[in-house]
Amino acid sequence: MPKKTPPTEEGTPLPEGEINILVIEDEPHLVESIARRLGEEGYIVDTARDGEDGYQLALSKRYHVIILDLLLPRKDGLKVLRDLRRNKVQSMVLILTARSTVEDRVEGLRTGADDYLAKPFAVMELIARVETLLRRQGLVQSSILTVADLELDTTTRTARRANKTIHLTTKEYLLLELLMRNKNRILTRRTIAEQVWGYTFDTGTNLVDVYINYLRKSVDNGFPKRLIYTVRGVGFVLKEE
Repeated sequence: MPKKTPPTEEGTPLPEGEINILVIEDEPHLVESIARRLGEEGYIVDTARDGEDGYQLALSKRYHVIILDLLLPRKDGLKVLRDLRRNKVQSMVLILTARSTVEDRVEGLRTGADDYLAKPFAVMELIARVETLLRRQGLVQSSILTVADLELDTTTRTARRANKTIHLTTKEYLLLELLMRNKNRILTRRTIAEQVWGYTFDTGTNLVDVYINYLRKSVDNGFPKRLIYTVRGVGFVLKEE
């Protein structure tokens, strides 16, 4: 039996080592994509499709991070956030919304949000923001991903191979992080497109292949051993051989 932490004001205690995340989002494809990706990272994920159900879940159980859409049925996201803070729920809250004006962001932050991500977004960026919130709670220690002689610091977003610094664009960085987090696992072009470019990405383009080629030039060219492989008809994989 895992050791239990002491009960908290926010709700029931968590087994030691578990990180619980609540996603409150009414768009089915998006909530499934987020929950699946967070689950792959080892987090325990609960979901709610409307504000009222999400609010009740957040009161009944302690969550380290709540990912909260603003435009929700039954109960608006800002009202959910306001009521949670009024009830002294201290979970970190990351707002997701199509509202992108400065006034909207300020309102959300003043209501008690800890971060704000405008739609559409890349799921890898959301993962990075969740990790930042967890790091602020002392729950994520190492920020270094390593495959063979390749290292990626997810805090500074810097890459090195064989002690040589690799300069990456934002999308190249997100693509490399995704591949390294899934080392030895084949990722389809659709999965890569959704995670790096966003769930509204047009998967009919060859942009994924173009950026894989960019990344190969930075990560593999000039080194004796390649790390990025094409799996014909399926996708790509980063692996050690």
